[in-house]
Amino acid sequence: MPLLDRIHTPADLKPLTRPELKGLAAELRTFIIDSVAKTGGHLASNLGVVELTVALHYVFDTPADRIVWDVGHQTYVHKCLTGRRERMHTLRQTDGLSGFPKREESEYDAFVAGHSSTSISAALGMATAAKLEGSERRVVAIIGDGAMTAGMAFEALNNAGAMDANLLVILNDNDMSISANVGALNNYLTKLLSGRFYNAVRGAGDKLLANLPPIHELAKRAEEHLKGMVTPGTLFEEFGFNYLGPIDGHDLDALIPTLHNIRQLKGPQFLHVVTQKGHGYSPAEADPLRYHGVGKFKVEIGVETRKAAGKPSYTEIFGQWLCDMADADERLVGITPAMCEGSGLTAFTEKHPQRYFDVGIAEQHALTFAAGMACEGKKPVVAIYSTFLQRAYDQLIHDIALQDLPVMLAIDRAGLVGADGPTHAGAFDLSFLRCIPNLLIAAPSDENECYQLLSTAYRHDGPSAVRYPRGIGVGASITPGLETVAIGRGVVRREGRRIAFIAFGSLVAAALSVAEKLDASVADMRFVKPLDTDLLRRLAETHDALVTLEENVIMGGAGAAVAEALAAMGLTQPLLHLGLPDRFVEHGDPATLLARCGLDPAGIEAAVRARFPE
Repeated sequence: MPLLDRIHTPADLKPLTRPELKGLAAELRTFIIDSVAKTGGHLASNLGVVELTVALHYVFDTPADRIVWDVGHQTYVHKCLTGRRERMHTLRQTDGLSGFPKREESEYDAFVAGHSSTSISAALGMATAAKLEGSERRVVAIIGDGAMTAGMAFEALNNAGAMDANLLVILNDNDMSISANVGALNNYLTKLLSGRFYNAVRGAGDKLLANLPPIHELAKRAEEHLKGMVTPGTLFEEFGFNYLGPIDGHDLDALIPTLHNIRQLKGPQFLHVVTQKGHGYSPAEADPLRYHGVGKFKVEIGVETRKAAGKPSYTEIFGQWLCDMADADERLVGITPAMCEGSGLTAFTEKHPQRYFDVGIAEQHALTFAAGMACEGKKPVVAIYSTFLQRAYDQLIHDIALQDLPVMLAIDRAGLVGADGPTHAGAFDLSFLRCIPNLLIAAPSDENECYQLLSTAYRHDGPSAVRYPRGIGVGASITPGLETVAIGRGVVRREGRRIAFIAFGSLVAAALSVAEKLDASVADMRFVKPLDTDLLRRLAETHDALVTLEENVIMGGAGAAVAEALAAMGLTQPLLHLGLPDRFVEHGDPATLLARCGLDPAGIEAAVRARFPE
């Protein structure tokens, strides 16, 4: 790759001619395909921004100028151009490059972005700071059309239009976030405002007018409404931006002059570029959803169809349960904030399409929307990742729990998530959930218990949450039917002596493994709220010491709940808390990460022996 080999920093782009830049883009695309094929990662989104990334670093003076990426899984090209190409073979691996922007990793990564719809707010803050300093620094936010469904993006647009800061917002319009985009804004952008439509309006006005409604109907419409039919910029101009586009995001001859011109402009600017997810690799172009996040694959073959695994994942267990419960209860509705496939809702959408609601990347709206449905007698199940539930905390408290509404949260990706790292880890949900009144919280230890606790939480007459980890479980077979368990009751999985493990969720299996060596007891608590205080009392009175285990941060988590309950009962038994540390756990192999946190069997055994020697 003769051109790419010459690029070590964005400054090395400046001497290249336009034909050389096009050749560089081709080499970058080939490199990204080959690299992700070896490591796995996000492919389609990165192939869609090759030319845009090259143009941005060619025109702007980075890192002095700031580039803020929205949902940082589209930054692989950016990493290659900013001195990290030789480390791309470590991408998303233990101690390797992050799959997202990371300020500690490079001065070119202006802002960490693992969640969506944050770029405009962050970039506006940077642009405003530059203005206060009297700096000519330029700030660019790149946001996808899927991320534009979140209210935060519009809050930032509304603020930016009145701030008069030197900010450029680039809308990367590819009609795709992860799952297919939904909602009125997406329809606005894709049906009326596609690049081909807009260019047809500008270049073939007579033909378009011949197909418009009769003139007397047009006369009834306000001028702004007519403009909105044929001009994509109306919406963004109303926010106070100078709108330009749409332009072809794969055409460097269009991108580079446009960006050069915009860089000279003052105030808030909005550039609409149209790109194709997976561009340049035909399998990814044909199926961008499958190629959003991929494992290792052969470039000449592509990603092979997944074979049925021996054990179903927790996500698949949830998907199966949702279909079964929907068959049994017509009140059930399924809701997701733009994560249909990732949350296991695909089969549900096929069996019960009228009861499935994808609200877009709008977690706050998802929960209050569910609350509204619950008020009218429906039984909403909100499928949401733990890390994304954080974004809707106020709505959970104010709109659901305060009104004691029967909304169930199916919380996927609880605990560590491996390659996606700290932006996606579900490390905090037990801590921030258990302080909320009226909320039932369950943590299953295996597949069958997951199925039963989902049924139990669903049939609970109030708000509930069931949190389960990413990946497969221990291989427990599922008992047919929609059986429930007694709320707030744990079970003893092993009777031993001296030490009792008070284990929650995914770490019950590790506790059982260690207990065999220590001849300890193991309690599978099942519920974090309400706690089984009768079981806690019995274990405290019959054992010398207790050990709590959870795949959640220790502070404020399930172990803290145990300590509070024991204190309330006047019991002062020695207590050891084991859980995730008070730091953000980096990306890497899940087993390795658990071991580093001392939560593998060897680490648990060592901690117990050190604290409670025989």
